[in-house]
Amino acid sequence: MNTFGSPWFYWAVGVAIGFPIGLILLTELHHILLRRGSRLARQVSVVRNWLLPLGALLLLLVKASEVSAGEVPVRILTTVFGFLVLVLLLSGLNATVFEGAPEESWRKRLPAIFLDVARFALIGVGLAVILSLIWGVRVGGVFTALGVTSVVIGLMLQNSVGQIVSGLFMLFEQPFRINDWLDTQTARGRVIEVNWRAVHIQTGGGLRIMPNAMLATTAFTNLSRPAGPHKCSITTTFATADPPDKVCEMLTLVAGALPLVLPGTTPTAIALGGGQYRTTIRVTSPADEGPTESTFLRWIWYAARRHDLHLDGDDDDFSTPERVKKALRTVVAPELRLTLADQQLLSPYARIVRYGAGEVVQYAGAVPTAMTFLVSGKVEMTVTDEAGATVPLATLNEGSFIGITALTRQRNVAGAYALEEVTALEIEREHLEKIVMDKPMLLQDLGRLIEERQSKARSITRRERVS
Repeated sequence: MNTFGSPWFYWAVGVAIGFPIGLILLTELHHILLRRGSRLARQVSVVRNWLLPLGALLLLLVKASEVSAGEVPVRILTTVFGFLVLVLLLSGLNATVFEGAPEESWRKRLPAIFLDVARFALIGVGLAVILSLIWGVRVGGVFTALGVTSVVIGLMLQNSVGQIVSGLFMLFEQPFRINDWLDTQTARGRVIEVNWRAVHIQTGGGLRIMPNAMLATTAFTNLSRPAGPHKCSITTTFATADPPDKVCEMLTLVAGALPLVLPGTTPTAIALGGGQYRTTIRVTSPADEGPTESTFLRWIWYAARRHDLHLDGDDDDFSTPERVKKALRTVVAPELRLTLADQQLLSPYARIVRYGAGEVVQYAGAVPTAMTFLVSGKVEMTVTDEAGATVPLATLNEGSFIGITALTRQRNVAGAYALEEVTALEIEREHLEKIVMDKPMLLQDLGRLIEERQSKARSITRRERVS
């Protein structure tokens, strides 16, 4: 009767029954949160693995075993329990308020440095409460000592503290956010991290660490604001004897075929005088500026030579009579059944041209003015379906040719681009017609090839539409 009437008995029974039930319920809740991908799964795991067992142990010691709460082991366990509760509250608040915040909300835009300050402040208050309630420490005197110490340290490190404060004011203003692109006096790149001391900027040459105080006291440009398309301007130089209109036309044509050009926009090129030209290309974000400029400069090296222009004042002597004669003999003659006299007749009107990898060799929908015979390299022929997607049609190797509809003055049903650097021989339509018209069998073969390519393009487009 004395046992059943003792208070410790009911505490012991309650812990013995409640502890396993709590474990089971928390385990099931943890599994449910994991399946749903909830951010609170980690907090529930901490409660199940640490807080619940530690709370049960404290109840057994203090209530069931009637150990004094002032004993050192009990105080240590209570301190650990209070610290775990503090950590759990902080992590739960961060998971529910900030991690799941919408992209455009103030919670998502709040710099991480301010969250760190708030966490440190809450941890300090929590530890003060734990020390006061459990260990009986007079926290008032501790805070007074810390205040005096902080004043002394602040006077000693006033320059460093001033830099930190100026950086904090800059971050509070939020002139930029994570993933914004900045153009500063010493760096240009994407912001990937902001901490107490510095801003980390990912540049093309590596990671640049910019102190907050430096950004706070100097001017910089946020390329990501206002949000929207980014304008990429590229300056090139041609010989002053090159016709400006022809140069601008070539630059616009090449820029319009770049893969990262913003859809629905048209690049522009203007003459600046002195042989300089500025090409303006709109891209989706500043991240596309570097690849776009690199590809554009590479492509116009080839395009300028094909259009008889002089990029950086250089001449092109690649299309020599020897190369032309060899290409006519080894590539064109077998395809068009040319005699030696035919080759000699075409030799003055043919020329060797080159295309860079990825460059457009043939535009779909355009009427070609010449036939192009591949001397080296590979070309991919493509068609565009009704949804606007590009679908591969065929891969052409050395010895093949494109622009066959130049003879019939029809539009190209397929486009073509270079898979690698391509060397080709071009012959204008008017000079080919004189040779081909005297070969009826060749005309039939070319007509059959045109029909095969058109039929294949229609079948691929139809298949993509059905699928």
